[in-house]
Amino acid sequence: MDADAQKKAAGEAAAALVESGMVVGLGTGSTAAWFVKALAARKLDIVGVPTSQATGELAQSLGIRLMALGAAKSLDLTVDGADEIGPGLSLIKGGGAALLREKLVWEASRRCVVIADAAKRVPTLGKYPLPIEVVDFGHETTALRICDALVSCDIGVAPRLRTRDGVPVRTDEGNLIYDAPCGAIHEPAALADALKSVTGVVDHGLFLDLADTALVGTAQGVVTFEP
Repeated sequence: MDADAQKKAAGEAAAALVESGMVVGLGTGSTAAWFVKALAARKLDIVGVPTSQATGELAQSLGIRLMALGAAKSLDLTVDGADEIGPGLSLIKGGGAALLREKLVWEASRRCVVIADAAKRVPTLGKYPLPIEVVDFGHETTALRICDALVSCDIGVAPRLRTRDGVPVRTDEGNLIYDAPCGAIHEPAALADALKSVTGVVDHGLFLDLADTALVGTAQGVVTFEP
């Protein structure tokens, strides 16, 4: 299977975990979209909590009932993709610029399942640039302080403001994204703490100790991984 077929297979495997009556977190990105489509095809009596406006629009177009996170309070299951899956199911997420909403939904869920194609599994996090969501006000100064946080973790790189067609990318919350090409993150927990300590940083794409299961599409089929 090519990468897209692997994503589709992983999304369908995750949809099979959902039961009627559940409140389900709906992730963002190309792999999560396959899950949403497979879930809609099952026509279960469920309610979805989308992690982005794009996912919400897709789910509504497919007939999935939606609920805001504040109304749901707690979720039975969240299924979402990842940009990298490292040791112990540590993750880098945020390529789709929905990391804050995604993390809020993940942390409200009883169980979190990450779905991906085989290329997303890595021995060490960091080849994929780490997304860092920051508030607009004074973001250039925040970026300098992010540099200091990275250096404190022996990562000597400068984060880059994410743009598209020459315009800064904004999240659904109106924030900006800086991407840090770390290369290798040997101590993810220390980096997560350092970044969260920077005033102006809303959140980062390190998802640690949150994923309960990974369903990874491979050439041989979908493989299940546990922390």
